[in-house]
Amino acid sequence: MSDAVTRRDGRDETYDEKMDRNWAELLQELRVLQTGVQILAGFLLTLPFQSRFETLDDFQIALYLGNVVLAALTTALILLPVSAHRRLFRKGLKDTLVASADRIAKVALAGVALLSVGTSALVFDVTAGRSAGVTVGAALLAVLLVLLVLIPNRLRHKAARD
Repeated sequence: MSDAVTRRDGRDETYDEKMDRNWAELLQELRVLQTGVQILAGFLLTLPFQSRFETLDDFQIALYLGNVVLAALTTALILLPVSAHRRLFRKGLKDTLVASADRIAKVALAGVALLSVGTSALVFDVTAGRSAGVTVGAALLAVLLVLLVLIPNRLRHKAARD
């Protein structure tokens, strides 16, 4: 019996080749996520050194600190598959790595989305007031849910029907 895997797209690859390709694709996605998190985290880390930072109220400081923690945790999540790969290298567990990295990437996407919402809400709260911050935060959360959850789910269901 051949270990070749034939897919709907006509690819003829072994199971190991498929896992290697999936792993490489996941790592590329994580690189893109990491850049976004680094930009947002860098922005957040500069704020305490601005003179206006001292005027933040308790809510704004809590939102700021929550965003910093979220940025650190999201960064750790994005690094987790690489760390796991280093620990499990040459153990014949590529399928386990790919499956777990897939789940981790989905959680990291949620972290990036929440970080984008939280950072935008903070900026609007400080510059345009509390109601603007809450409104923008809620609107961005709704838009990101559509873009990151609903549309991909719809595409998956459409592909399953076709």
